[in-house]
Amino acid sequence: MSVKAYGAYAADKPLESIDIERRAVGAHDVQIAIAYCGVCHSDLHQVRSEWDGTQYPCVPGHEIVGHVTAVGDHVSKFKVGDTVGVGCMVDSCQSCAACDEGLEQYCENGFTGTYNGATEDAPGHTLGGYSQSIVVKDDFVLKISHAPEQLAAVAPLLCAGITTWSPLRHWKVGPGQKVGIVGIGGLGHMGIKLAHALGAHVVAFTTSDSKRQDALDLGADEVVVSRNAEEMAAHANSFDFILNTVAASHNLDAFTTLLKRDGTLTLVGVPEHAHPSPNVAALIFKRRAIAGSLIGGIAETQEMLDFCAEKGITSEIELIAAQDIEAAYARMVKSDVKYRFVIDSATLAA
Repeated sequence: MSVKAYGAYAADKPLESIDIERRAVGAHDVQIAIAYCGVCHSDLHQVRSEWDGTQYPCVPGHEIVGHVTAVGDHVSKFKVGDTVGVGCMVDSCQSCAACDEGLEQYCENGFTGTYNGATEDAPGHTLGGYSQSIVVKDDFVLKISHAPEQLAAVAPLLCAGITTWSPLRHWKVGPGQKVGIVGIGGLGHMGIKLAHALGAHVVAFTTSDSKRQDALDLGADEVVVSRNAEEMAAHANSFDFILNTVAASHNLDAFTTLLKRDGTLTLVGVPEHAHPSPNVAALIFKRRAIAGSLIGGIAETQEMLDFCAEKGITSEIELIAAQDIEAAYARMVKSDVKYRFVIDSATLAA
């Protein structure tokens, strides 16, 4: 089936309207008419070949919300008309220890990304959500129970939401804990919302005093300007957990020294250049840890979506037409978005 999409034919070419082919619906497949697709910074990195291995044409997009238009003969979990989502993965080996534990994001044979992942379908790699429709194996489709008017703002939950939810759950964040969220962007603003909803005392870290009120409005109990040495020092040895969403290289020691004994600093952003080597003594003498976390498994993503629907949590978004994607990328590079762009897929037909 031929559908309209937005993609690029080379790293130095702008995204443009293109026609792509979607496979026929197989026995275990779900066909989805895409209503909205979030714009993640990963999309920009991949389509511009800032990350190795980009295959062209590249159609980005892995924060997908839409409605089921067809299901395969062996699909029982979904029916035509259901509201569903697709995140960063559309397949994994389904047989390794990680997959057996519902941790497909750590598949030992490598999960298949929603775009730029190897596939038998033409053109030999997956094409993502900046498109009118997509066909996905039923095991990688998620149920969405938010209200219809919230669906555009639900889309970023499929990446920004799960990327922050997974570490918050793994390190058992909840009432009675003091939790830091570093960075107030697409990921960080969801980290603040989710940590607050889980009952933690939330401290947001930002380099900009102008974001103080924004962070409080999102649910932070306190805001610290990380460039202010006095504000930072006032929180020394006091955090149970800090989630660092910043993808730029920076000094991690500034945050590890804020952890209590046995506290953990978890990183979810991959910097272009390595962070400066941390002070190991700050870890050894307090049994602190620096850890990492990658998106989340399918079961965990469903848990997050259900929790967000129950609590009325969505992302803060700016809805755009597909034709405005290049302008959105330029603004995203300058952090000029609160806090996630979302493409209205109806504009793809224009």
